[in-house]
Amino acid sequence: MASTPDAPLGSRIIDDKSPICVPFILERLTQYRKQNPDTQRPFVVGINGVQGVGKTTLVQTLYETLQDREGLETLVVSIDDFYLTHANQTALAAAHPDNALVQVRGEPGTHDTPLLAYFFDAVLAGQPAHVPEYDKAAFAGKGDRAAPTPTNPGRLVNGPGQRPLQVVIVEGWCVAFRAVAPAAVAAKWQQSGASPDTKLSSKLHTHKLEHLLLVNERLTAYDAALTNHIDALIHLDAEHTPYVYDWRREQEAALRRARGTGMTDEQVDQFVDAYYPAYELFADGVRKGIFPHVEGKPGRQLRLVVGKDRRVKETIEL
Repeated sequence: MASTPDAPLGSRIIDDKSPICVPFILERLTQYRKQNPDTQRPFVVGINGVQGVGKTTLVQTLYETLQDREGLETLVVSIDDFYLTHANQTALAAAHPDNALVQVRGEPGTHDTPLLAYFFDAVLAGQPAHVPEYDKAAFAGKGDRAAPTPTNPGRLVNGPGQRPLQVVIVEGWCVAFRAVAPAAVAAKWQQSGASPDTKLSSKLHTHKLEHLLLVNERLTAYDAALTNHIDALIHLDAEHTPYVYDWRREQEAALRRARGTGMTDEQVDQFVDAYYPAYELFADGVRKGIFPHVEGKPGRQLRLVVGKDRRVKETIEL
């Protein structure tokens, strides 16, 4: 997929990923069907990657390829659409008023995991389901999930007269994150404030340990709701995680040029700061692989390590 022509060179996203990812998905789908010849359950592909790495570009190309070229009924959903409603997010923030990690949407714990579980249970059983939709612009940017109405119930999948889903792609910055042992959270937190160098590169020390432990505890619910359903995972991994700050600044600068509005660099840094502790705590678990290794069988996880230019530098199958 071509990058936006009027975007600055640094913010253009080159699609060198789909030529790697499409064969990976099709091969794992073929293997899945051979192992489950009678199943009607759709194949679930997770896409994980830091903000700005190129998930949207990749997912669009994957959808077009699988749906149009391969003839596979494909659904793309974003974990962002499962954020708590504005009312529930406000209640969560009020329940933990001194925990900056849950004052706004973003970190694990700010998604509606019961809805996430209900949706995937229905979709994977071939039952009709409405795809939720989150409006990030609602409430002056605080966001809200659109409430279904009789006249606008939302997008329906697996409905009457529709082809049943064969592939579901779920994308998001925290897709496939798994909680770690509380002792591991404590160890990383202590290390983050141990020296001037780590204080500069880490955000963990800017939060209380109990606040990080709350996010870690809330993340455990994501396993049954989503992560355990994933059949294959594509991990777009930044060679250096701090690239996310530069990438988000580029995106907002492009918005300011195109629309006359967008976050300043300082606002971008504050925005990314809210997400960064989760990268520090949980990204290593994804890098190591979320699936158990089975001897003699190809791995179900693909890790693409990208440089600051977002081009693939290394490909690893796990």
